[in-house]
Amino acid sequence: MSPKKILEDIKQNNNQLFRSFLPSSDTNFNEFKNFKKFKTVIIIGMGGSILSSKAVYSFLKHKIKKDFVFIDNLDQSFLEKVKKKYNFSKTLFLIISKSGNTTETIINSSYFKAYLKKKNTIILSENKNNILREFARRKKLKFIKHNPNIGGRFSVFSNVGMLPAYLMGLKIKKFKKETVKFLKNNKMLNNSLKQFKKLNFKKNKILILFNYVPELNDFLSWCQQLMAESLGKNGKGFLPVISNAPKDHHSLLQLYLDGPKDKVFYIFYSKADKNLKLNYNFFGNKLNYLNNKKYNTIKLSQKKAFAEVLKKNKITFREISIKKFDESTLGKLFFLFIFETIALAKIMKVNPFDQPSVEKVKIITKKILS
Repeated sequence: MSPKKILEDIKQNNNQLFRSFLPSSDTNFNEFKNFKKFKTVIIIGMGGSILSSKAVYSFLKHKIKKDFVFIDNLDQSFLEKVKKKYNFSKTLFLIISKSGNTTETIINSSYFKAYLKKKNTIILSENKNNILREFARRKKLKFIKHNPNIGGRFSVFSNVGMLPAYLMGLKIKKFKKETVKFLKNNKMLNNSLKQFKKLNFKKNKILILFNYVPELNDFLSWCQQLMAESLGKNGKGFLPVISNAPKDHHSLLQLYLDGPKDKVFYIFYSKADKNLKLNYNFFGNKLNYLNNKKYNTIKLSQKKAFAEVLKKNKITFREISIKKFDESTLGKLFFLFIFETIALAKIMKVNPFDQPSVEKVKIITKKILS
């Protein structure tokens, strides 16, 4: 299937998702201008409602002058730490749930109930009869509509991802700079398709996201959900595992290189120049080969050695290089992984946009608690 055909199929069957790739679909956030004054922002959500904004914050933190806190689990000790550290009367709360009824999001939001006021709270959910929409109406809180036709894990280019980016002080238009190029140039997408078609996911059931770039850790959590929920259906799919390097050189590398041949590796690295240099003379002459080497140069050497051994052992891998840490680069990564996941779903003949088994667990959980 060609990139053009895939994009046409997305446009025909999920037009709202396709339109979110276009700059013309950007929401005008001027009405939220008064909320930009807050220096501390707490975002409460689960899964696709929060993972994209968390990825944006981690990757572009060097550009952001505010403190963002992400609450995306049921973790009482973390809530207590947040309470001790921040002044909630001077904090902006952004609560996100597509359905407006997500149990964990509502539970965590209730922890801050005394501080959720008109001046410092934004609710983002579908504009229908749900718990969060009703709460916003009753308390006269700022409300923004979640597009009902875009699932949470695909919503990064909608207000789910872009409103937090706006509040971070980032350039919204730059996130879609590369998506426009991809939509007009099939050559780049063809190259992307060729690369992952070689990965043979019929044979390989585990995808290791092997990461030498700490700023990408939360982006890879977003990737993990995207691929697991979109492709893990009808007995098909593969397990995406995040592995941090070079730390995992000292724990999992033996298994990766000499264990079962059921894995594919995506190796993430960056050649972006960093200033840190270290001198090891005080340890003796045996470490002269390290002297005055840049911190990142050492990591790149480890990455190169790892790739060479993978190649020697005939283990399938793909390398992804991060050249710049800016909005455009991250937007490109978001778009490519969405595009490739949908393309792979079509090859596997599964629906990438639903998660029926997840819904079963939610229903049973409510029965148990009732």
